[in-house]
Amino acid sequence: MSMVSGYPQQTVIVYTQTAWSRFWNWIGWLGFIFCGMALIAQLVLWAEYYDTTNGIEEKYHSLDKTADDKVAVISVSGVIVEGDGFVKHQIDKVRNDKHVKAVVVRVDSPGGTVTGSDFIFHHLKKLRDEKSLPMVVSMGGMAASGGYYVSMAVGDKENTIFAEPTCTTGSIGVMIPHYDFSGLMARFDIKDDSLATHERKLMLSMTRKMSDEDRKLIKAHIDDMFTRFKDIVKEGRPFFKNDPAALDKLATGEIFTTTQAIENKLIDKVGFVEDAIDRAIELANLDKSKTRVVKYKRQLTLFEGLSTAEARHIGSSGAHFDLADLMDMSTPRAWYLTTMLPAIVSTHRAD
Repeated sequence: MSMVSGYPQQTVIVYTQTAWSRFWNWIGWLGFIFCGMALIAQLVLWAEYYDTTNGIEEKYHSLDKTADDKVAVISVSGVIVEGDGFVKHQIDKVRNDKHVKAVVVRVDSPGGTVTGSDFIFHHLKKLRDEKSLPMVVSMGGMAASGGYYVSMAVGDKENTIFAEPTCTTGSIGVMIPHYDFSGLMARFDIKDDSLATHERKLMLSMTRKMSDEDRKLIKAHIDDMFTRFKDIVKEGRPFFKNDPAALDKLATGEIFTTTQAIENKLIDKVGFVEDAIDRAIELANLDKSKTRVVKYKRQLTLFEGLSTAEARHIGSSGAHFDLADLMDMSTPRAWYLTTMLPAIVSTHRAD
């Protein structure tokens, strides 16, 4: 080793990468990144598989932000289609939360299908009974037909159904929409050449006139559902158990204002959601200053978020054409609903 001015001379060795070595370095890094992304995706899939919240997120509503005791607000809004959706997920969220001591069901719905409405009613009632939770209903702008049906889950407690002053409620009845286009088809020389195993399979077809026999069968079908509707009303409004004739006078499909509904014993009091919350706190014997009110929000997936953004772009009101809703309308099903044209254009659905 040579010496320069008394210091040892150091040898510097420079390594240069060839094109092939750089290529394999990049392949290694890409493989590492790919494996990392695959691992993250697998973890996400596992988390979704074992997630029992169904994407439901709890949000603060009012009163004490740090209190343990909760009053949960379950929202039932829009047209009720299937039932096993957002409302059911809220119910499950409440069932699994030991801190929830009372429930307010916030209803703003014109109703929906018979099956969907009954499904929500059943699970609200089951939640109330299994957890012994006081339940109060707060009706918003509309709680008619199926919306009124699900409200009966409160049971026979006094002063448990509140409605805002401008609420529309009632509309107790059942319908199966049917449109007869046979005259129009004859005018344009169009014939229905459908094949079916039996002529009754086509009795709700819009392309042919309904026979008296078929009409009698359909009427018997909806009468059975109508009887159930009135029985459910008697569960939530005990007054009508002792006076079924009074209910028969009201169960004509007629809608009522809040004042009329109170006069006819269909609801209890005028009030906003805050009044319903106060009543729930009272029934649960809670300290209002130590109670937190919560509500629930459904987290959108990336695809749903893009769909929502697209719908908002289509119109300032957010309304959009929904093919699934069109198929729902064309399906011959019974409705607890306050319109003859179910859900062609909608901004949200309660299922």
